[in-house]
Amino acid sequence: MKCDAKTFAQMYEAVYKDMYRFALCMMKNRQEAEDTVSEAVVAAYENIRKLRNEEAFKNWIFTILSNVCRKRLKKAAKEQVHSREDMISRIPSQEMELGIAVDVRKAFFLLEEEEQMIVGLSVFGGYNSQEIGKALKMNPNTVRSKRSRALQKMECVLR
Repeated sequence: MKCDAKTFAQMYEAVYKDMYRFALCMMKNRQEAEDTVSEAVVAAYENIRKLRNEEAFKNWIFTILSNVCRKRLKKAAKEQVHSREDMISRIPSQEMELGIAVDVRKAFFLLEEEEQMIVGLSVFGGYNSQEIGKALKMNPNTVRSKRSRALQKMECVLR
């Protein structure tokens, strides 16, 4: 797809908040979320010619973002060994300026990485199981099952 900087900026502006929310939930840190979104946007801009259809922009850029998140999380896991509880207790409350309740945040962080990815893409990205399955290379039925189990886990924690 041919795209100038102005067109790219307009398409990006429409999805920025959802991208940031998703990255914040995945990265658990405001600065990391901003850096992750920035890295994904640069990669998207550099590869915009690979996008065939402007209507697919949101799905395409969220796929890039989820891959960047996964890469950064794997790198961080290799560099530091911290329990999930330590990570939760180190997150300043101002990072939740987007209105996500602390209890919901803690429940989300107790999920496995794959579960976080599925719930995040579903809730913040607005993707259906077919789209998530394609992005994560999973059967859509598997995505629905994992999303359902992940939400049940969160519900148990929130009770």
